Amino acid sequence: MSEKQGVKIVTIGGGSSYTPELMEGFINRYDELPIREIWLVDIEDGKEKLEIVGTMAQRMWDASGHDVKVHLTLDRREALKDADFVTTQFRVGLLNARIKDERIPFSYGMLGQETNGAGGIFKAFRTIPVILNIVEDMKELCPNAWLINFTNPSGMVTEAVMKYGQWDKVIGLCNVPVGAMLKEPATIGKELDDLTYKFAGLNHFHWHRVWDENGDEVTQDIIEAMYKDDVDAGIPANIHDMPFFKEQLVEMGMIPCGYHRYYYRQEEMLAHGIEEYNTIGTRGQQVKKTEEELFELYKDPNLNYKPEQLTKRGGAHYSDAACETIASIYANKNSHIVVTTKNNGAVPDLPADCAVEVSAMIGKTGAKAIAFGPLKPAEKGWLQVMKNMEHCVQEAAVTGDYGKALQAFILNPQIPSGQSAKNVLDELLIAHKKYLPQFADKIAELEAAGVTVKDPVVQDLIAQGL
Repeated sequence: MSEKQGVKIVTIGGGSSYTPELMEGFINRYDELPIREIWLVDIEDGKEKLEIVGTMAQRMWDASGHDVKVHLTLDRREALKDADFVTTQFRVGLLNARIKDERIPFSYGMLGQETNGAGGIFKAFRTIPVILNIVEDMKELCPNAWLINFTNPSGMVTEAVMKYGQWDKVIGLCNVPVGAMLKEPATIGKELDDLTYKFAGLNHFHWHRVWDENGDEVTQDIIEAMYKDDVDAGIPANIHDMPFFKEQLVEMGMIPCGYHRYYYRQEEMLAHGIEEYNTIGTRGQQVKKTEEELFELYKDPNLNYKPEQLTKRGGAHYSDAACETIASIYANKNSHIVVTTKNNGAVPDLPADCAVEVSAMIGKTGAKAIAFGPLKPAEKGWLQVMKNMEHCVQEAAVTGDYGKALQAFILNPQIPSGQSAKNVLDELLIAHKKYLPQFADKIAELEAAGVTVKDPVVQDLIAQGL
């Protein structure tokens, strides 16, 4: 990348409601990341949203006083040519696919969630083949570019890029660690600059420890503060606030991420999800309404800044992760950022060549993972089960092997093993037929056997061709 010419950034999934957050992050960092042009890419089904959010993105840049051109296109290859950074934030099948991922498992009394359980597995099945196609285009059109992935399930998608795409210049991101680091210091009367954080685990399945400016560990202090009234410890907006068992956290000496609630308080989180499924609708149905409201706001020709309502979307602080990572690579800042990257021994309980979500120093050569050390038996056991489940998911996504998909289902702690698990797998295959060409033979077999989807909302989506 030429500092004279400025930086070219391409965002795949540019029509996302998150895009204004991304633009804000780039605008705030323009002095250290001199962007020349931004290309927002989407597909035909997302054309209207791309035009709305793209026009708003240009207004944001115009209001900033920086001469940056925002290009909009449905031609990914046109955009990728000579890119310096490629960010990915797309959702295969749009929000209707998420609703299917949630409602079908819930209809069988299982967790329906975007990145956990059966829903997370199917999001990976739809996403991994697409990200691998993007990588093939990058090899041809921008072989020196960095791929910065925010597409969920971020850990599995990023690892697939490394393992099956053979692309090392990739970093996976998530806003969850950022939220924790922004909110937790105040719970013990500190500023973030006073503290040192170390994270280790997998995307949406990590733990962290914290030290103060004197080098004294304050993890237990934060744990104590979490149980005081009116304390905001950075729980993502999309996760029901069910407290962890305090005794468990004290014993492990680490703070779990918000998504651990689905594992440590599975009974209660499942009951809450089923209640919403039966009343106000699943999280995907709720987000669909929020997103419609956001795009109405984005149409306002006078709106040239990120609206506060975007924080309800669940992706707050996205720009703090994505934009800071890009700026740190470009300017060789060696910033501490929590990323998905190659393990290389940072978490010795997992293979060195697998992907982990850890604290890392980010500079010109990418992510240098910071060693965390071995975990206690309980956390070690969870981590190894989850990583091997992820490996089964990735292999099934690439090969279309139904048996491997079934293995992933049976391994997943959110999916009770038995006939119901197989029924959920089969119904999700039918529901997502359009986006799962690798499973085409098995889907045809299931259809011939008369397998159908039972949830009425999903039936309606399928009938509409959505």
